Amino acid sequence: MTATSPWWTPDIHADRRPRLMARNAIAAALRGWFSTRDFVEVTTSALQVSPGNEAHLSAFATEAIGPDASRLPLYLHTSPEFACKKLLAAGEERIFSLGPVWRNRERGPLHHPEFTMLEWYRVGESYERLMDDCAEFLALAAEKAGARSFRFRGREADPFAEPERLSVAEAFTRYAGIDLLATIAADGITDRDGLHAALVQAGLRTAPDDNWADLFSRVMVEKIEPVLGQGRATILYGYPISEAALARPNARDPRVAERFELYCCGVELANAFGELTDPAEQRRRFLAEMDEKERVYGERYPLDEDFLAALAIMPQASGSALGFDRLVMLATGATRIEDVIWAPVA
Repeated sequence: MTATSPWWTPDIHADRRPRLMARNAIAAALRGWFSTRDFVEVTTSALQVSPGNEAHLSAFATEAIGPDASRLPLYLHTSPEFACKKLLAAGEERIFSLGPVWRNRERGPLHHPEFTMLEWYRVGESYERLMDDCAEFLALAAEKAGARSFRFRGREADPFAEPERLSVAEAFTRYAGIDLLATIAADGITDRDGLHAALVQAGLRTAPDDNWADLFSRVMVEKIEPVLGQGRATILYGYPISEAALARPNARDPRVAERFELYCCGVELANAFGELTDPAEQRRRFLAEMDEKERVYGERYPLDEDFLAALAIMPQASGSALGFDRLVMLATGATRIEDVIWAPVA
């Protein structure tokens, strides 16, 4: 078997270079967009005491060795979120970060162990404002890449069209015939058996040990995500409160959270929150997430106590994280994330 030629061979680099140059142009344009709107670019440490406390995020672990040979466990961050929110607590009001993050157990056409995340925050503004930001970024990326449309795996979308805004509950009804909110109580407690029965009726496979979150994810993956963002981008909002560990409850319906995701051509591009600022509630959610992580993967991550302390003085804010490499993929017509990364991980 002939080995695949590495990305650094001159002929392969020549093929990749136009997309990489488009990547640089999009990054420069985004920085310019933020600068004209009085955002401050921040650079946060990649090494953190906690990589994040979501059940299905896996991190790269390392340790710091002190001059006295003491050892401190550390992790490469899966997002700059904790550090950015500490900066909001410190007094910053409009910030963004464009830099590398690391996630383990992830590699494929849309996943890479190290990738670039764009994260930005607005103090005192609603998460609906971030929806407008996302729409502008799609058009900006297309303009800089010279693209009239985004394409991926046979799907196509107009990056200049106003995104569709669709609630998660509406998506479950439209694409799966399931009344999702009927399985969530007013206090956010979920009805596993009720959702299970709905999946069976919809003809979806289930497993005896599926919990409510497993069933929710199956509908998302099999019925909803593949059809989102076709023709134009989709903003999917109003996630169940149990599926939004860092978001505050919706004031009109506490069963759902102020969380949305941006999809284009069936690809998830961004995840945004009206940020939770209750440290006690955040601690409770993190512990529940780590209990689930231990159940599924046999491990758990520590809590960042500084982060929880900072939440107590953090102002009301909204924030979003966008997969920059995926945005470049769609804008340049790439089929794999590695095609738009200058130097992929071996």
